[in-house]
Amino acid sequence: MNFNQSGTATVIGSVQDVSGTSVSVTLNSDQFSGLTFVSGQGYRIGQIGSFVKIPIGYVDLFGIVSQVGARAVPESLVAKMPNGYKWITVQLIGEGYRTGKFQRGISQYPTIDDEVHLVSESDLSAIYGKIGEQNHFVRVGHIAGSESIDALVDINKLVTRHSAVVGTTGSGKSTTVAGLLNVLSDSNRFPSARIVVLDLHGEYSRALGDRANIFKINPDEKKENEFSLQIPFWAMSFDELLKVTFGPLPTDGKARNMILERIIDLKSETLRKYPRDGVTPENVNVDSPVPFSLNKLWHSLYSTEFGTYYNAKGSASDPKTWAYEKDGAGNEIKGDAQTGIPPKFRKVKNIKDDDEKINYIPDGYNLRGPVENLGTKIRVSRFDFLLKAGDWHPDIDGNVTKDLPELMKMWLGSERPITILDLSGVPSSMMNDIIGIVLRVLYDGLFWARNLSEGGRERPLLIVMEEAHTYLNDNFDGAASTVVQRIVKEGRKYGIGAMIVSQRPSEINSTILSQCGTFFALRLSNSTDRSHVTGTLSDNLEGLTNMLPILRTGEAIVLGEAVGLPMRTMIQAPPKDRRPDSQDPVVCDDVLPENSMTPGGWNVPVLKSADYKEFVLAWRQQNPIIPLKIKTDTETEE
Repeated sequence: MNFNQSGTATVIGSVQDVSGTSVSVTLNSDQFSGLTFVSGQGYRIGQIGSFVKIPIGYVDLFGIVSQVGARAVPESLVAKMPNGYKWITVQLIGEGYRTGKFQRGISQYPTIDDEVHLVSESDLSAIYGKIGEQNHFVRVGHIAGSESIDALVDINKLVTRHSAVVGTTGSGKSTTVAGLLNVLSDSNRFPSARIVVLDLHGEYSRALGDRANIFKINPDEKKENEFSLQIPFWAMSFDELLKVTFGPLPTDGKARNMILERIIDLKSETLRKYPRDGVTPENVNVDSPVPFSLNKLWHSLYSTEFGTYYNAKGSASDPKTWAYEKDGAGNEIKGDAQTGIPPKFRKVKNIKDDDEKINYIPDGYNLRGPVENLGTKIRVSRFDFLLKAGDWHPDIDGNVTKDLPELMKMWLGSERPITILDLSGVPSSMMNDIIGIVLRVLYDGLFWARNLSEGGRERPLLIVMEEAHTYLNDNFDGAASTVVQRIVKEGRKYGIGAMIVSQRPSEINSTILSQCGTFFALRLSNSTDRSHVTGTLSDNLEGLTNMLPILRTGEAIVLGEAVGLPMRTMIQAPPKDRRPDSQDPVVCDDVLPENSMTPGGWNVPVLKSADYKEFVLAWRQQNPIIPLKIKTDTETEE
């Protein structure tokens, strides 16, 4: 052990070889142990991932130890190997100045025999800064192994330069995200914080419920901060609308053009009856977010595609000639556009000697399949959040009770800093498209309002994307991936930041991941995932990322633009009762059942009164919340 208290106490070796950003160092021969003391503080020498510094005049070069032992010897010196096996390899990452300022990248290189020093806690404190000294830094935890040193990140770089939280299942990823959002939504420091969370599995309601409004398909009416998720179809672009309503259309383009023209006509009709600022019946286009009746369009197309007419009564273009079926009272069955009930037409009758000839309405567009597809979605309740969006659902004339300002205020302008869009009830077949639509609506709104007080430049927005690998992959037809690529490339200029959260970074589109300026890398066991993360980093940090498989749960390596030096950090987790609902079910608690605070488990006897009525009810209604009346009735029967 070295108890040297002089100015050379931090010297651990000298530079022997320099190759690019890689430096080979021999440890001093008097270092009989891997432990030294500086100012009463013990330090381990040559720990993988630890920092060293190389003073050069008024500048200190900083590097990370990436290799220790025989393999750290330069190839040209393998035969000689002075000082035995006491070699380390250091990757240079930046330089610091006597003023305390640190910057990544180096302006000069070390030379042979330059002293190499370990980095003490005082050095780290100077580099990482203190929470009270820099207002734009937030504390996310503490440096692993040095609880007295806060782990601080630059909130400006974290939000606008985008970030990624990656880690394998069980590494503490969701808890880390919850911890970060708790810090970023602190109302005392950031009273105007604005964060939108795309929650695919309904995990964050419990963790952030005290500071978030939650929008979900089946909200709990007893909770004042839960609201029904409504996404008005008329806010979509034309291509988005076609994809989630009609589906694939004939390839000749005629049907597409016809639907486009009809939607423009319907939006123009709406504007003539209910004028809106910023758009007129003359300049409205198919992508303008103007309400119109999709039900009316569907009913009209159904009639022309499936309808028949009486030849003798006139032209097929006149609805008075259409051959409707009649009910028992003799009334024509014309259907109901608003409820999605289709009309019924008489069958074709073209007998030569029969005076009552009935033919199909001509000039159809081969749209029977897409029209039936839309009709089914209109009638099925699972799609009501989109096609019957509550107060945003237009009547037959295109009139709505609430417009986009009310929706944007609920999503972006509420008193609570976080908006959770719980997408767990969205049909999986359209999940990618719905995420793309939500992101595009948010982006367009903030883009066009960029010069206003509620725009992104004055009040930036952070969008957190959970389970990102499921919709941000290399599927170039995916709406979500296309929009997010635009956000990560251009969003910085308009105050829109992205936080990508994933357990499989290798499955995320490389363009998206490479635009993330800051990484919170938790435990990653898969070598492909690790290499994908390493390949997107601008620094030469392979030695640091090689530590990812052995990180503890809740421990992360934070690197990138939001931190001066990469840091191994214990992220500050929220209290246990405010963590995401993503924990593994307990098969057998580690305490006896009578002392357990965990419900269920294999070591707990099954309730004799248990039945599967509520089990099937939750399944059928596609909602885990059992209505109170039904629950009470069930308990009464028991």
